[in-house]
Amino acid sequence: MLRILTYNVHRCLGIDGRLAPERIAEVIASCRPDVVALQELDVRRTRTGGIDQAHAIAEVLGMQMHFHPALRVLEEEYGDAILTARPSRLVKAGPLPGLTGRPALEPRGALWASVQIGGFEVQVINTHLGLRRHERLAQVNKLLGPEWLSHPACRAPMMLVGDLNALPRSRAYQRLAARLCDAQVGPHIHHSPRPTFPSRLPLLRIDHVFVSRSIDVLRVEAVRTPLARVASDHLPLLVEFQIAPAREHRPVNQEARQSAH
Repeated sequence: MLRILTYNVHRCLGIDGRLAPERIAEVIASCRPDVVALQELDVRRTRTGGIDQAHAIAEVLGMQMHFHPALRVLEEEYGDAILTARPSRLVKAGPLPGLTGRPALEPRGALWASVQIGGFEVQVINTHLGLRRHERLAQVNKLLGPEWLSHPACRAPMMLVGDLNALPRSRAYQRLAARLCDAQVGPHIHHSPRPTFPSRLPLLRIDHVFVSRSIDVLRVEAVRTPLARVASDHLPLLVEFQIAPAREHRPVNQEARQSAH
């Protein structure tokens, strides 16, 4: 059984006002994940003491780290990361579109790593989408296009994970659900989907794990330990899964792959 964890760490600032990357690392370690997707990491930013949070967390966990700065101002960076102790390589990292005429919106991005787990090369894309409806939809359309999910190299088994800021009834969520399977509504899940935000009293389901059809989701948990409820304003979402060896591992969208050549 394999595990992936997606976690918006809120620059490692807990709801108690304490800045503590080591506390985030402790929450992650307790889940024993094979792959970790993190959002809202500060790297060398004055507001969080100049710490490289991505590196600090990866070091505590003994994992390799791939980081993409969605925002860079001089030497200060802010963005997302994929961590794993398994063999991995960064395939792509880049920006996602914002809204025309709204340059003040927070920049958004995504990163894609290929991770060797369970005897397969699993494609993992981690992202943090915008707060506005039209912004999110533009970003999802970009992710569904030939540079990301429809790229010839993005073959199943694959996952798209992260803080999507999208409720299940939203157009952005529905666009993704038409292509991939929401891990929280799979055939092996016998409970209602778990919300992850806000961490103290979670009401909203905006952190997601989407998987290709060759991945069987076995268990999903919004981690609600006392430490997780205070370490960030989001709860981590943990997904246990296995990869079906007899199932065909082909690109998520065969037609899109052909058109990309």
